[in-house]
Amino acid sequence: MLDIKQIRHQPDLFRKDLAQRGGDPSLIDRILEMDVKRRDWITRADDLKQQRNQVSRELGQKKKAGEDISDASAQMRLVGEQIDLLDQQREQLEKEQVGILECLPNPAHEDVPPGADDSANVEVRRWGAVESKPEPLPKAHWDIGEELDILDLKRAAKISGSRFWVLKGAGARLERALATYFLDVHTAHGYTEIMAPSLVLAQSLYGTGQLPRFEEDLFRCQDSQLYLIPTSEVPITNLHAQEILEFDQLPLHYAGYSPCYRSEAGAAGRDSRGLIRVHQFHKVELVKFCTPETSFAELESMVLDAERVLQGLEIPYRVVKVCLGDLGFTGALKYDVEFWSPAQQRFIEISSCSNCTDFQARRAGIRFRRNPKASPEFCHTLNGSGLAVGRTLVAVLENYQNADGSVRIPTVLQPYMGGAQELRKGG
Repeated sequence: MLDIKQIRHQPDLFRKDLAQRGGDPSLIDRILEMDVKRRDWITRADDLKQQRNQVSRELGQKKKAGEDISDASAQMRLVGEQIDLLDQQREQLEKEQVGILECLPNPAHEDVPPGADDSANVEVRRWGAVESKPEPLPKAHWDIGEELDILDLKRAAKISGSRFWVLKGAGARLERALATYFLDVHTAHGYTEIMAPSLVLAQSLYGTGQLPRFEEDLFRCQDSQLYLIPTSEVPITNLHAQEILEFDQLPLHYAGYSPCYRSEAGAAGRDSRGLIRVHQFHKVELVKFCTPETSFAELESMVLDAERVLQGLEIPYRVVKVCLGDLGFTGALKYDVEFWSPAQQRFIEISSCSNCTDFQARRAGIRFRRNPKASPEFCHTLNGSGLAVGRTLVAVLENYQNADGSVRIPTVLQPYMGGAQELRKGG
């Protein structure tokens, strides 16, 4: 959640940020009007409380002296009613103010490119060679998977409806191999592996920014306070909710593997076939906690960590800096890593890495202390996919397909696949 002090001191910055995102900049004026009124009511109530305390002491002395204090006591009761009214008005105003503040996005960093949607994202670099418009066009992953009998979308739909999948045999093992490979690489480079709950309380989703604004994207358990996680960013970030970390603990680097559940509200017709946009998938998530002065360097290294596993798989990809209109709610600066889909002849997101600065830390109460006598400060939090497992499986099937219908297994995955070098139907 945004800091009202920052808005008070830099209102034009927040107005401009909202306007560029298609929001209503007048909300900033509304918040500031509330802030003026709120502080005025606090001052008036404090003055009345001070007056009441002073008069109460005087009345106590008069009462001991046997003087009649009935009229003055009645007057103080009226003052007390005024105080109660001011406090009630302030509390109601604060609720309204917080309701607006918690739905405002994290202000974009100055390096975020302008633009309304992902078409304005700026390419930073590419890795690997891609073949444009080959003849014949390579098969799509859903055709490859069904022909190899490792992917069954029809039975998944029978079981659960649209946007679900069933992997079997070598397909299920390949998914497991990818997740294990990712975790092995990341833990070898300093990340601590986390296995966290897949069900979380609303407060956890508030801390990472999914609630209250994006509830329609979540699955909630009926008659329960629990939600299915959209990403393990949620439980991992909230590991340190309402904690004060010590300076020498930072930075903290975590890698967590989990199922992810998303309603895909508003995604009708988008990537409706195959494994790109589904209601349930698996992902290895990277989460960092660090000091404000190191967070943007930590973001750059997180992107390299995501790239490392793609390079190991020898999958062509590119990195883009995400523009303002595609930035999202919590990130101040974000990079997407996109793999090349030969069948669709386009780059498809496989990882998003974001620096959330102190936005999530304020909501979740995650702080650190530079020394034992220092005042606590808010941490900066970062998160990124390292990687989305299902989309990486798509990348392998499409980029490693052979003309005879088989699929080569990337060299780094062969030890996880029992030494197998290729996928063949019935093999």
